[in-house]
Amino acid sequence: MPVEWQPVRQSRTHELVLQSIEERVFAGELKAGDRLPPERELAPVLGVSRSALREALRVLETIGVLVAQPGRGPDAGARIVRNPDDALGRLLRLHFALGSYSLEDVLEARVVLERSSFEAAARHASPQDLDAARELVEGMGEAGVAVAEFNDLDTRFHVHIARVSGNELTSTLTSAVRESVRPLILRALEAAEDWPATAAALNAEHTELLRLLRAGRGVEAADLAERHIRSLHGTLVDENSGPGEGRS
Repeated sequence: MPVEWQPVRQSRTHELVLQSIEERVFAGELKAGDRLPPERELAPVLGVSRSALREALRVLETIGVLVAQPGRGPDAGARIVRNPDDALGRLLRLHFALGSYSLEDVLEARVVLERSSFEAAARHASPQDLDAARELVEGMGEAGVAVAEFNDLDTRFHVHIARVSGNELTSTLTSAVRESVRPLILRALEAAEDWPATAAALNAEHTELLRLLRAGRGVEAADLAERHIRSLHGTLVDENSGPGEGRS
């Protein structure tokens, strides 16, 4: 059924355009994969300028619910999508850098989220899911692995476990929280006096976490995940106890 667009009021125009689009999403008239009409058609239907429409579309693109594809043809224009991970991670990273949240806030959020993720993954993750996690652990265990590569694989490991836990929102939040402190954790790893020993110790815990998940021992995996997070992240909290310090 075609979407029926209605003109919007001119006051705070781009916000009213946002509201109009949101209402159609909430009503089920627009869903992921749907394409909006071209700007030249949608702006006059809504009764707004194309610049106001573009401003609203940019906001939607920033928050991860719209992707704009310039050009002509059937693939051109703006399309409704579901991409919350990158958008939420970017938002949280900025707020963390601005001092909206402390390192301790982020630490406690990580603990809550990842305890839940590991406990649920022990119940829901398939053997194939855990095989993919094993590949990440093996990558972290390679001789001579660089700090930046280890940090990237470490992030992917924790986010992957959240994704196979069976809860999409937990996955998105875990990804956003972990990404918000990725640069800070990278600097902490780079400052390790004995990097090979540090990498081996961290990855031994990853290996044990994976073993517990395969055995279905979710509570033990959650306990170890908390100790694992606090061992490094907790040290960062201790070193940056003043508000606004140590921001990424």
